This record gives sequence, structure tokens and C-alpha cells, in this order.
Amino acid sequence: MQFVDNNFVPEGIKIDRLDVFVFRCPAIPPIQTSFGTMHDRPAVLVRVKDEHGTEGWGEIWCNFPTVGAEHRARLTLAYGRPLIEGKTWLRPEDAWHEMYSRLQVLMLQTGESGPLHQMMAGIDTAIWDLFARRAELPLWQYLGGAPGSDKVRVYASGINPTQPELLAVARQEEGFRDFKLKVGFGLERDLENLSRMRQALSAEARLMVDANQAWSLGEAQKAGDVLSAFDLLWLEEPLRANAPIDHWLALAKTLPMPLAGGENLDSQERFQAFIDSGAMSVIQPDVGKWGGITGCLQVARSAVRSGRWYCPHWLGAGIGLAASMHLKAAVGGPGYVEIDANANPLREMLARPGFQVTDGCVWLGTAPGLGVVPDLQAARRFRVTSAPIKDD
Repeated sequence: MQFVDNNFVPEGIKIDRLDVFVFRCPAIPPIQTSFGTMHDRPAVLVRVKDEHGTEGWGEIWCNFPTVGAEHRARLTLAYGRPLIEGKTWLRPEDAWHEMYSRLQVLMLQTGESGPLHQMMAGIDTAIWDLFARRAELPLWQYLGGAPGSDKVRVYASGINPTQPELLAVARQEEGFRDFKLKVGFGLERDLENLSRMRQALSAEARLMVDANQAWSLGEAQKAGDVLSAFDLLWLEEPLRANAPIDHWLALAKTLPMPLAGGENLDSQERFQAFIDSGAMSVIQPDVGKWGGITGCLQVARSAVRSGRWYCPHWLGAGIGLAASMHLKAAVGGPGYVEIDANANPLREMLARPGFQVTDGCVWLGTAPGLGVVPDLQAARRFRVTSAPIKDD
């Protein structure tokens, strides 16, 4: 698919104001991964507003560390707001490139490349949402998606290693058809959980697993051999994201299932290296963690051109989920968008109207921009007040 340059606004759009909102709600049950447990569900939203009062919304990834949401909000107010507010942008991607250029030294000086990239990603998404709303187009179409291409395949993810079959069956009854289990808790437990899920779900259900960077190369080879008996659609993050590509390639050549990853890659060059090598068959950038719409769109198009699956990663609240779906609809190709199978009030409260899953798919419709807005009033009891930022 070729890029459709329909985001150019001759007079530009001036950002009059940028605001940040922080929320936390309990995680019931806690979210278990091979490297840590989430006991609450945080969310950091970015709102940009133009001179006409039109709003755009974005979301910043903030699941870890436990104090990460408040920190990212303060970074956004201290360093993102001065770069965006009061300025006119001809294209939404111009803002991302300006932030990237201006913040490089700060990233080196502070060692906080990740949080600053995540801040940029949330701001970028909000600006794209604003431009699409001003154009009166759904974001997926504004990004170049063909009319009528708003159908997105989804799967239920984040399924914990404690009685996973119960949650999987509940989500199957709600319309999901594909499911991803957390692994990396010992092969005996992982195998038992996969067996329970396979027995509980219909024969047509497809299963994936996510190790969250739990294994060494040798451990991943052993685990992959054993887990392959379940005809997995993919094995996600069996190795650390910074492991040499040669290790990923060696694993890919020895295992019968495709490898997936990308949520913890943090540069266009690193993504392209994995795409070109074929070490990952499933490419999974996170729109709130690196690149926003601008960066993830480039990665997604490159992945599809190279015959890889583009399957955006997301495990946050509703704005980032909406952005992930619009990206997938715009780019097309095989693959899925993940929807966290666990309860999260912020996913529903902070993106209304909600999504309906029917036979494993979601239809986005034609509402302008992301097509959803946060219900700040409904979520007010979960809002966290951050200390004000003083100008230098």
C-alpha cells in the first residue's frame, strides 16, 4: 500500500493547549508476567486542542515500573508541552520529527530514552487524531486505508498462568476466537496451562504464547520444541529484545512456529533489521511505547511489504487500543490486534463508545479520528493528581 499524502493542511493546525491526565485503578486479578506482576492498571492520556476547540487524544505506555505513569506525565508537561503548544503544524508527523530532533541530547543526558519516546508516542497519536477529526475522516482512512477496510481481526491476550482456561472460555463466549497465554513460569506449568486451554476451547480456536523475554537461547529452543505440540500460531518474545539478531535467526530456523516481537524495540533501524532478517515473522510495535502513529505506520508498511504479519501490541487503556486498531485497518495485510482479556475499567471509560467483538473481529466504522473519546467524568474516581511543573 502506498502512502496517501492526505494529511497536508496548507494553513496548518495550531495547537493551543496540551494537557495530561493520569489514572490508576486496581488490577483484579493482578496481571502476571514472567518478569513481574501488575497490581493496578495505570493510564496516561494526552489531549491536544486547536484554536477552534477541536480535540485530539493519545495514550502513553506506562505499565512499568509501578511509578511510571506519574513520571511520564511530568515528563510530558516539562518537555513535551513546550515543544508542541502554541505552534502550527502542517502535517502531524512534523511534530514527531521535531520532538525527536530536539530531545536527542536530553535522552543521552538522562538515560531516559524509553520514557521520552513513550511521551512522544502519546503526543504524536493525539495530533494525528486531531488532524483526522479536522478532516472529518476516521483515522484509518486518513492514514490511507481504502473505504470499507475497517474490519480488524482481534485476539484475547494477557491470559494469566492461573486457571487460564476460565478466562479464555469467558472471552470465547463474548466473541473472541483466538487466545494468547502468558508462559515462562516453568515448562511443566506452561504445558499444563496450554493443555487446559486446548481442552476448554473449541477446536477452531488458535493459540499463541508470550514468554515476555523470559529465556536464554538454549532455554527458548527447549521450550519451543515442547510447546510446538500445540500447533501455536506464534511464540512471542522468547528472547530478550536486545539479544543479537543471530540468536533470533538461529531460533527461528530450529522451531516450527513463527516468532513474534517488537513491543520492546525502540528505533526504526532496529525494526527494519528484524524485518529484513526474517528473524521475526510477526512484527508488533506498540503505538504508545515507541513511534506513535508516525513511527508505527512506517514499521507496519515495511512489515507488510516484506511479507511479515503486522500485529500491533497493546496492553493499556482504550485510546491506545483504538489507535492500534486504526493502524491495522489502514495498513491491512494478515494479522491481528490484541485486546487484553483481563478486566480493565479504564479501557471502557477512557474510550467511548466501546468496541463489540463479533466472531473474532471488530468493525471501526466511520466516526472522525479515533472514533472514541474518554469519559473523564466516569473515570474521575481513578484520576491521580500530579504535582505542577514549574518553568525553568
